[in-house]
Amino acid sequence: MANRRTDADQIKALVERCTRDVADGLLPSCQLAIGLDGEIILDQTIGDAQSTTRYCFFSATKPFVAAVIWQLVSEGLVSLDAPISSFIDEFKENGKQNITLKQVMLHTSGFPHAPMGPKVWSNSATRRARMAEWTLNWEPGTKYEYHPTSAHWVLAEVITEVTGNGHADEVHQRITSPLGIPRILGLDSGEQEGIADLSLCEGEATPDELEAVFGVREMPPSEVNDETIIRFNDVDTRTVGVPGGGGYGRAADLAQFYQALLHNQNNLWDPSLLKQATGEVHNHLNDPMGVPANRGLGVVLAGDDGLSNRRGLGRTCSPKAFGHNGVGGQIAFCDPHSGLSFAYTTNGLDRHQIRQPRRGTSIASLAATCVI
Repeated sequence: MANRRTDADQIKALVERCTRDVADGLLPSCQLAIGLDGEIILDQTIGDAQSTTRYCFFSATKPFVAAVIWQLVSEGLVSLDAPISSFIDEFKENGKQNITLKQVMLHTSGFPHAPMGPKVWSNSATRRARMAEWTLNWEPGTKYEYHPTSAHWVLAEVITEVTGNGHADEVHQRITSPLGIPRILGLDSGEQEGIADLSLCEGEATPDELEAVFGVREMPPSEVNDETIIRFNDVDTRTVGVPGGGGYGRAADLAQFYQALLHNQNNLWDPSLLKQATGEVHNHLNDPMGVPANRGLGVVLAGDDGLSNRRGLGRTCSPKAFGHNGVGGQIAFCDPHSGLSFAYTTNGLDRHQIRQPRRGTSIASLAATCVI
């Protein structure tokens, strides 16, 4: 889009909104970054942190792993329609033999709550043995339910199988290093200095509040709980490189990654496949809360149905905006219409199921209007 320009008043309002939660004591710190025309034009840290502080991205990590899969598809090493069992023999057990790579990427593969965990996730052999034990919750391809970690453990093993290299190394060699972004996954103990420790913010919504806002008195069950969240403070967890949520970096790193997805300046990805992955909806199924998934191949598209805020992209972006947020308030998206990319990270994980998404909607909506 020609003649893009920033709106100083909107940027000021965005920074003030992000500052408010820290000033009010709701969050210990946060970072925000805006990218435009391939560059980072705003990079700000607020609260008890430094400009170099890194944060856990949680599920905003997922597109980095998907971005490796896009390359492997273009190289002919994998096919989206190929069964996972053709790469990972152990995966065929318990009726999983026909689940495809595409179904895993779209979260329609039927094992949303399949366990992995620290006792088995440290090496490929034990991960595959655990996958053999996984059972299905429903027939693959018939339903959509977000797979917080299980799907991306599968993607990680596919990457390892076809490249002969660990998934965390492949993400760095193929994605972050070429983009000038520091390593985000699989950080040795000596590489973990300057990561902000996560803390849980007090206060949860009451059943009456949940019913008034979401029409339910309790949220759907999830493996993402206080214990699993705080585990990402552990040295060993940071080292293993949990592919569905164990990336660490700065907000500017996320914003720069999305600028690369918008511009693909060095042809890091095949243009036609990149368009297919980030510009087309492949999963229209409703989630358990009744919201259509609107998923591309590793990212979520805003859509034109008025529900972009329910997908974490705020209310003011274009229908073609895409991204992927993380638990506790991490925000990451870009908008092909304006050319903006935006990222917000925090180490204060708000447990209030209404306040936290409202904060995200407010921040994302302000961010999307910073470039006009």
